[in-house]
Amino acid sequence: MTRPLTSQISFALSFLFLLLSFCVYHFLFPHTQISTSPLSNPDETETPAKNHIIRFIQYKKVHDHKDYLERNVKSNGWKWVERNNAAMKFPTDFALVAIEECLREFLIGEFLKLELVKDVSLDLSYHRGVLEDKVGAFVDGKKRPGKIFTAMSFDEGEGISWGRNLMMQKSQVTSLFGADALWSKGYTGAKVKMAIFDTGIRANHPHFRNIKERTNWTNEDTLNDNLGHGTFVAGVIAGQDAECLGFAPDTEIYAFRVFTDAQVSYTSWFLDAFNYAIATKMDVLNLSIGGPDYLDLPFVEKVWEITANNIIMVSAIGNDGPLYGTLNNPADQSDVIGVGGIDYSDHIASFSSRGMSTWEIPHGYGRVKPDVVAYGREIMGSKISTGCKSLSGTSVASPVVAGIVCLLVSVIPENKRKDILNPASMKQALVEGAAKLSGPNMYEQGAGRVDLLESYETLKSYEPRASIFPSVLDYMDCPYSWPFCRQPLYAGAMPVIFNVTILNGMGVIGYVESPPVWHPSSEEGNLLSIHFTYSDVIWPWTGYLALHMQIKEEGVQFSGEIEGNVTVNVYSPPGQGEQNPRRNTCVLYLKLKVVPTPQRSLRILWDQFHSIKYPPGYIPRDSLDVRNDILDWHGDHLHTNFHIMFNMLRDAGYYVETLGSPFTCFDAIQYGTLLLVDLEDEYFPEEIKKLKDDVINTGLGLAVFAEWYNVDSMLKMKFFDDNTRSWWTPVTGGANVPALNDLLAPFGIAFGDKILNGDFVINGEQSRYASGTDIVKFPESGYLHSFPFLDSSESGATQNVLLSGMSKADSPILGLLEAGDGRIAVYGDSNCLDSSHMVTNCYWLLKKLLDFTAKNMRDPMLFSDSSKQDKPLHVEDNQLPSRRTDVNFSAYSAVVGKESICGSDSRFEVWGTKGYNLHVRGRHLRLPGYATNDSRGGSNSTPDILVKKFKSIDKNDDHLGNKYLAYLYGDDGLCFCGVFGKLGRKDEGEEKDLVLSVRLTLNFDFSFWRN
Repeated sequence: MTRPLTSQISFALSFLFLLLSFCVYHFLFPHTQISTSPLSNPDETETPAKNHIIRFIQYKKVHDHKDYLERNVKSNGWKWVERNNAAMKFPTDFALVAIEECLREFLIGEFLKLELVKDVSLDLSYHRGVLEDKVGAFVDGKKRPGKIFTAMSFDEGEGISWGRNLMMQKSQVTSLFGADALWSKGYTGAKVKMAIFDTGIRANHPHFRNIKERTNWTNEDTLNDNLGHGTFVAGVIAGQDAECLGFAPDTEIYAFRVFTDAQVSYTSWFLDAFNYAIATKMDVLNLSIGGPDYLDLPFVEKVWEITANNIIMVSAIGNDGPLYGTLNNPADQSDVIGVGGIDYSDHIASFSSRGMSTWEIPHGYGRVKPDVVAYGREIMGSKISTGCKSLSGTSVASPVVAGIVCLLVSVIPENKRKDILNPASMKQALVEGAAKLSGPNMYEQGAGRVDLLESYETLKSYEPRASIFPSVLDYMDCPYSWPFCRQPLYAGAMPVIFNVTILNGMGVIGYVESPPVWHPSSEEGNLLSIHFTYSDVIWPWTGYLALHMQIKEEGVQFSGEIEGNVTVNVYSPPGQGEQNPRRNTCVLYLKLKVVPTPQRSLRILWDQFHSIKYPPGYIPRDSLDVRNDILDWHGDHLHTNFHIMFNMLRDAGYYVETLGSPFTCFDAIQYGTLLLVDLEDEYFPEEIKKLKDDVINTGLGLAVFAEWYNVDSMLKMKFFDDNTRSWWTPVTGGANVPALNDLLAPFGIAFGDKILNGDFVINGEQSRYASGTDIVKFPESGYLHSFPFLDSSESGATQNVLLSGMSKADSPILGLLEAGDGRIAVYGDSNCLDSSHMVTNCYWLLKKLLDFTAKNMRDPMLFSDSSKQDKPLHVEDNQLPSRRTDVNFSAYSAVVGKESICGSDSRFEVWGTKGYNLHVRGRHLRLPGYATNDSRGGSNSTPDILVKKFKSIDKNDDHLGNKYLAYLYGDDGLCFCGVFGKLGRKDEGEEKDLVLSVRLTLNFDFSFWRN
């Protein structure tokens, strides 16, 4: 035995020596051949050079940036990557370099030391879905080339009804919006520069009279559209063929070819193309793409810069409907016009993504998106060479609105356009002119179907002003005001948050002059208490205003309506030739329904605080049967992918509130049940201690719906992402079972690491167990239900082979237990509550469990003698699922390495405190094997998205622009340092250290480019 062991050690040392030699070789003799394309057939042991984007705080000629880097970073292991495109004749704010993997951390550190470097990030790539099929980024569980990207437009085939064909022969989509009325007035889109970011267009296409310029930003040597999508989009906007007319036939078309024939694009291509659009002063830009990753900050911040330079951007909201919480970026950004799709019957198209925005979750509430909807099913557009065809999708609805925008821009005399038109004023015209549809809610339709003629009337007499969208919250207006109209306000509840957008048509930068004010219209309105969080600095063109609404304790018995309005004063610097700042008062009208405080047993508290989603971490799907959507990115919120469950609970008479802060921030005496569903985060020790006391001594009910967790299966789920050149591995399972087991340990309950699948019948109800887990510890005298399943986990699969042909083993999946004054119900699967990938629902079971936990009502079948435990179910602690020790969990957690503090989504009396009945200082939770720094890199998760260099900042400064982005990085506000630098309050003036993206908004002069 000695000789084999010795040879193994010798081999390992030799391999280590070779690996070190390889890195040293690349350090001393770096590769000279650099490719901007993903490599094929990656091997986990190779160390390829990855392209990285280095952003600077200044625009300079590209050779100046190159000289600066080569002069200051003399280490080998990196190489400059040339970008041969039209933008190179203008100054740029970024460089593209290839960095050898084994020296990556060291070299990024060297780059970040440089004074003019803003940040370093990987060059992500985008991948458009196949046009003929709704295909996203994953197929059969495998990652397709490109960035995580959702399906876009698609061909619905020839199955169009005769009625539809007849209608389309009589009516163009342009006629449905009344475009001919504006054509008759002489408005046809003339002198409007329209940038189409797509697959290009062919020269001399017969459908277009005004193709001004074609540019190619890809690594392919062609300007032509070989796929047809870019041509189709251009046709909807500006086509002149009688069969498929566009809205603005005289619009000047600038075709930006940003996708290859393989439908791949890179962030760096977009950054160059965006810079060129700014330099050439485009008026409108259509981007029929989108994806879930709003943390691709180089891309997101460049979109801000685009709109800050007065380019009106229109983008598709996404084709991930009818699921909620599926908005695509950049259409989900407040400065972009996000477009959803409807059919010709004014129904929301099934494919159209639904809101709310998920940037703010779990510590706030999302914004209303889409902004407007337009026809997006069976729309006619131009083919590649000649003729017309029909496509469907929100990437078709987007150019419909872009064409309308071009037509509206041409209404304004050319010499007045820049004084009147901007991304905010155009959005104001669209949302104020839109026709609200009778069926959909605000998170499905936004302001409603775009109305060209009403928007035209708005723009004819437009004066620069600020406004709020939506401008009304009416609890009587159902279903439009869903979910607010589904549950009235009452005293003692968690604050209800309504997040609206401030549209500032007065200037690219604006300020909230003084705190918003609530003006009740009657004495009863004084029962309403509103706290506000908002953007002191409104940039670019937009900001946010969040209302945190509570009914005061003296309204505990009040029943009725409360009406009034909220006013907020906004001002911007003087316009050109003006002496005084521009000022305007925005008004938000409220009509709220209030009821007496419900009894405790009817009140449910939903835990949102411990939910983690993609981005930034690779949080895997809950059902492993779903092979084409492997990421958990829908928000896991009551009003996104659990919205059907929310409606069911309301129909059953329950009142459901949301907890966005730790367990120490709610008063258990107020609630019948704390509902924990599909949670991925850890728990503070204070939370575990308090929950035990709440259940045993205060009588709080606890209902837990867990998910699968198996380390071997997680490792098996890793994939190589060609766009980041990195391996992605889940940071946790469907749920964080080790954390749940810590939480449930005081009650003698624990989940295991099996992954169970199959159909079963309980209480006469046919049910599906979809990648759920098993219960492995449960106390005596509790009630436990077991069913026969096969274990599909990696460890269980081997055992199943050995047991082939034998009966399935019974696995406990449902348990009910009395614990002191409280009651607990646990179930190992949440897919039956989640509308994302539900096979069968278990709402009936949820109601029975809540009847038990909140009201002590016992269903005879669930509490049968046969299911009562006469002895405890037990395994040793060392056999319970263990945490992964190779994951930097603190990068994604609101708990690990953080302090337990009650946020602005908790009751007003505990904002900023440790919570109820806690007089000890908060502590940072440290887990064995978990790093505690907040870097977002690593090979165990969504890797290497961005390495930012921050300046220190006062965490209490709320004036730093779009404050809702602070949710992405916690409460320290660091995200704004990377975006805005030091802005300083408007009355201070001594802090002027703005990064370029803000400088560009302040009438930035590009004339020096000619020197």
